[in-house]
Amino acid sequence: MSAQSDPRRPVSQHSPSAPSPGQSAAARRASFPMNAWYAAAWDHEVTRALLARRIAGKALVLYRRLDGGAVALEDSCWHRMLPLSKGFLKGDDLVCGYHGLAFNCQGRCTHMPSQETINPSAGVRAYPLVERHRFVWVWMGDPALADPDLVPDLHWNHDPAWAGDGKVIHVNCDYRLVIDNLMDLTHESFVHSTSIGNDAVAEAPFDVTHSDRFATVTRWMRDVVPPPFWAGQLGKSGNVDRWQIIRFEAPCTIAIDVGVAPAGTGAPEGDRSQGVNGYVLNTITPETDGTCHYFWAFARNYRLGEQVLTHQLREGVSTIFREDELILEAQQKAIEEHPEREFYNLNIDAGAMWSRRLIDRMIDAETPAATLAAE
Repeated sequence: MSAQSDPRRPVSQHSPSAPSPGQSAAARRASFPMNAWYAAAWDHEVTRALLARRIAGKALVLYRRLDGGAVALEDSCWHRMLPLSKGFLKGDDLVCGYHGLAFNCQGRCTHMPSQETINPSAGVRAYPLVERHRFVWVWMGDPALADPDLVPDLHWNHDPAWAGDGKVIHVNCDYRLVIDNLMDLTHESFVHSTSIGNDAVAEAPFDVTHSDRFATVTRWMRDVVPPPFWAGQLGKSGNVDRWQIIRFEAPCTIAIDVGVAPAGTGAPEGDRSQGVNGYVLNTITPETDGTCHYFWAFARNYRLGEQVLTHQLREGVSTIFREDELILEAQQKAIEEHPEREFYNLNIDAGAMWSRRLIDRMIDAETPAATLAAE
């Protein structure tokens, strides 16, 4: 392992947005950055039907224009604050279901009942939006900073050289707990022992590297017994060389390069031709300080034309992630019941620690100096 941090250092385990005694609401520190692209939905979820979703503490309504383009607006009418998701579409305009005010795709009011003059201040916020890698991404912060080139890289999700599918899970926990879980796959040996985990995961050495935006955990397990899931995917007997290469992209996207090959066939040296390879794609969108939307997919580069296998893998991975969900929600409940407690880190937590540091740096860049000085 290589990591420039002390794994024994305790860290706060509760949300940094929770105020200290006597701390004003204005001085509360955010638990997620706003200047970031967050997955708001799978592309197929956004239709002509209005979709309400809370992202980074803000209520949004999403829909598609008549030409198929996606729109994300503030989900609160300018007039009396009824969620616009309770309304309906008239052409491309969103009509409030309370008094009939209409808003265009840019959030400007285009109609007010019983009057010809429209108040020039009437409008709702429109959020920058990009569709990429089968997801609809929204920028929650300063629109001037919404650079499409910063959309996280999950290209395997639509690359014709890969096949796969996924789902979205609503998890009742801080989004950073999901990131912790994915950055340290040691838990597979215990939480997923009947499917993807065995003792080799917990005992294998690993390496951690990082930059100002990425953190990577690399683990090779050489000449080991494959767990049931990978034995079935490989379809060959005998020991395997297994790999897990976890790449975190701040603030909340993780692509995990996983696979197995028959032991001694060259996978650690770069020749994976005798094995099977997949990518576990994850992007976790904070909803509130204690809830999140967990978008995931599993993509593979073998047996590409077998839709039945795609379905089986999606449902199988879904069952595995349900085991994680139960653990994470129980962890969140314990955190809320014991706000005075701290996390203590082991060597295996190095990747999660670097992920949190990169998230904190993004938050610090958006936090008023007075708030930082008060901490």
